[in-house]
Amino acid sequence: MRLSELQSKNIITTDGKLIGNIVDVIIENGTIKCLIVEKTKFLISMFTSKDEVEVKWNQIKTIGDDAIIVSCQ
Repeated sequence: MRLSELQSKNIITTDGKLIGNIVDVIIENGTIKCLIVEKTKFLISMFTSKDEVEVKWNQIKTIGDDAIIVSCQ
């Protein structure tokens, strides 16, 4: 799978909340460590002024056709 294919998918928590979309990745030693996700405008205004969040690769539960499901732990 290509990064451009991942970037077209919504990032959603296991309880169904939309986080946002991938804008970048962090790679260490040739392996993806984190996805950098731009938060939806709702999450920015509700919870923090920071507009990006890191989702660790091990938090990913499923990569589907339209979305990536992640654990919030």
